[in-house]
Order: sequence, then structure tokens, then C-alpha cells
Amino acid sequence: MDAIEETVPRCELTLAVALLPLLTLLACFTTGALVWSLSTEVLIASMLAAATVAGLVARRQGAGWAAVERSTGEKLAAVLPVVLILLAIGMLIGTWVCSGTIPLLVSWGIQLVDPRFFVVTAFLVTAAMSLGTGTSWGSAGTLGVALMGAAAALEAPLAATAGAVVSGAYFGDKMSPLSDSTNICALGAGADLYTHIRHMLYTALPSFFVALGVFTLAGGAPGDGRPAQAERLLTEIERVFQIGPWALAPIALVLVGVALRRPPALVLAASSLVAMVLGVVLQGLGIEQVLAAAVSGFEPAMLEALGHEPSELSALFLRLIDRGGLYSMANTLIVVIAAFLLAAAMDVSGALDRILGALLSVVRSTFGLIVATVAAGMTMISLTSHAGVTALIVGGMFQNAFRERRLAPENLSRSLEDSVTVVEALMPWTVSGIFMATTLGVPTVEYAPWAVFCIGGPVFSLAYAVGSRFGTFGIRPLEVSETTDSRSDRRTKT
Repeated sequence: MDAIEETVPRCELTLAVALLPLLTLLACFTTGALVWSLSTEVLIASMLAAATVAGLVARRQGAGWAAVERSTGEKLAAVLPVVLILLAIGMLIGTWVCSGTIPLLVSWGIQLVDPRFFVVTAFLVTAAMSLGTGTSWGSAGTLGVALMGAAAALEAPLAATAGAVVSGAYFGDKMSPLSDSTNICALGAGADLYTHIRHMLYTALPSFFVALGVFTLAGGAPGDGRPAQAERLLTEIERVFQIGPWALAPIALVLVGVALRRPPALVLAASSLVAMVLGVVLQGLGIEQVLAAAVSGFEPAMLEALGHEPSELSALFLRLIDRGGLYSMANTLIVVIAAFLLAAAMDVSGALDRILGALLSVVRSTFGLIVATVAAGMTMISLTSHAGVTALIVGGMFQNAFRERRLAPENLSRSLEDSVTVVEALMPWTVSGIFMATTLGVPTVEYAPWAVFCIGGPVFSLAYAVGSRFGTFGIRPLEVSETTDSRSDRRTKT
């Protein structure tokens, strides 16, 4: 039946009809947030409603359910490495509690960081780690988790701290030559990697300093000293866990693996294995317990094996250790499937091509070209949650347009970074948005206003687009020699 339906001639798809699924998503999500509390359930229901509308549009265009299934499978296959990393980080968090790694980092955060400047410190240390490793998820899922625990103990603002962690994580992810997304954006635009990174300074540096100022003003914990609950948490950490330099071994393994460019999922899994060994050998946990922590997360009841009664420990300490595990990422995977059902239906119906084509058709100037690129990138990443695929598709669509307007390819690659890499974490339904919310324990809509660096990307990118009407500052023209070189580079890459 599907094969017959897919041979039906397609009707002309208007822009209004193509936008219907996205408008449905926005309407359902907004209504759910206003009428009920914002939750994963509301998000999933909104996406499924939008996917249903997209499916009806696809059927109207002659595409059957088989085509939607096939496209969904292809999209899931494309993000399989990301899904594996997602699961590996869930396992990592649970086992790092077993090894004492996360408790050690929280202890350091409480003792070494000036509570008055906790938020800006969280931003800087996460940025440094992400710049060195090139991974936003790895930085937020390890150091970020510890910082959130310390913030709770010090009574620092959690939403601001989460926004600072996300901002720092994406600064490094955007500017590090080790970052996959940075390399792919350069490739998608046909730009040299290091030229691309240098050109991103025009938007990254202003965003960085604005974020630095905002987080400095945000401050940190109230009062001059550490609150009583922070002192109690330190005492409980030292009483329950054996913390020392050996607890840093799982972190060292991650850093070495990233530096050697090993597959991230395997590196994180190896770090989890080391953490499990430390949990058994040094902390005194049983093999069954560390395995359970890897799968379902560390649970307070496991402390009984160490001779501690959970009811005698503070609620803050129990929240710190009750986390992680493969199962903690289950909701995220369901959202991913719902998102790809929506993206697949829009893809097979031609709605996505219609929207992107409409954006490209209105380009009349450098300003319009950059605006269209940013809009296309944000639209694609909101549907695919795959920065690599988005950068390659949008980059391929706009390369000729930038060349025809005598603009260097790094203008395009920077626009991709500012509309794809840093924006994804601001959208509650994307994989990155859900990952950050789940890992840091703060809903996306609460930390997003504080993710100042991420907001600054598209803002400054569009500011240079406006400025292009009056000059070329921040917009690099394409020279004749560069045209020849870029064509040669593309042939070499091909």
C-alpha cells in the first residue's frame, strides 16, 4: 500500500503548509509550558503532535509511512555515535561516584573556589577544559556535574551556574581545533580549519567577554564564608569516600584518550571501567554494586555496604551521589526518536527543502545572505540535532551564494558555528539541550537565558551582517587567488 501511495504525484507545497509542523511544535510546547509545568512529557507530546502534522503533510505529498520509517532510520543511524556518547556519559557519571571522582571534584570546588565568584569561575574552568579537549559534552558531563554539586552546597544560583557551564563548554567546542563540530563546519563551508578558527574570533571574543562580565556580576554564594551545609557536605564526603589523587585516574584517562583522538564513546567506557575498579578496590563496594551504578546509577542504598546509613546523611549529599547510569538517558533517547520522526516526515514531504529554498530565494545582499544562513542553520539543527549533518547540508547549499557575492568561505563556516554549534543547546527538544538539562539538573528554559556565550554567537554574527552595509569589518572578502585555492582544496578533499 505504501509503495502505491509513494507513486502519487506530489502537489505543490506552499511555504505555509511546509511550516505547519514547526508552528504546531511551537504552539503545543508553549501551551504545555503555560498550562502545565514544563516537563519531558510535555516536550515529547509536543514533538509527536508536530510529527503527526508532518506525517499528514507527507501523505498529502504522496509519501507513505514506509518512507517516513526509512528516513527516520537513516537519521538515527547518522547520530549513532552521538547516542553512544550519550549513553557512555550516563554510565560515566554513575561510576565516577563509585570511584570517589565526583565527590573529590565537588570537595575541591567548595574548598578552592571563592564562593563570591563561583559562577564566573565555573565559566572559566569549563572553558579551559573544553578548549583543551574539544568536547562540550565531556566537559559538562564531568567537570560540570561536579560544579553543580558544589554550587548547590555553596547556595550559588543553579540556573546561572548551569548557564556558565554550558557557555564555557561551547566556547571550547567552538574554538578548539580538536572539536569535531569545528572541523566539520570548516569542511562544510570549504574553509581552511585554522583560518576558520581565526575568523570566529570576531564573534567568539565579544561573546566571551560579555559572558565574563555577566557571570562576574552574577556573583555566587551569598555571604562571606561557606554556609553550614557546605561544611557538612565536606565532612560527609571525607567520611564516606576515600578521596585522594587516585580518584583522578578516570579523568586522566579521558584527557589522554581525547588528546590521542580515540573514539569518544570507547574512551568514556574505558574511564568508567577504571572507575568501577577503583570503586571495588579503594571504596569497598561490591562488583554487583558498581555494575548497578553503571546501568541504573549510583543509589544511596549502596552506602549501606560501606557501613553508612543513608537516613543519617544530609539531603544535599544524597542528591549529589544519586545520579548517573545508562537508564538516566532513557528519556533523552525517546525525545531523539520523536525528533527524528518529525524531521523524517518533513524531509520526505519536501517541507524542509521548501523552507530552506524560501530562505535562499530572498537573498539580495550580504546581510540577507548571512541572515538566511543563520536561519537555515537554526531550522535544520532544531530538526536534526546533528551538527555535522546540518553543517554539511547548509554549507553545501550556501557555498555558491557566498562565492558569487565574493565572500570568503570562512564567513559561511562562522555563520554555521554561530547558528548550529552554539544554538543547539538552547533548544529544549534537541539532543544537546536535553543532555545538558539532564546532566546538570537544570531545565533548558531555565539555564538558556544564562548561556550568554551561546546567545552571543548568532547575535554578533547578525550584527556583522548589519555592519556589512557600511563596511567590511568582520566580513572577509574573497580574493582572486583564494578562489583558485578554494577550488583546489575542494578537489583535494573530494
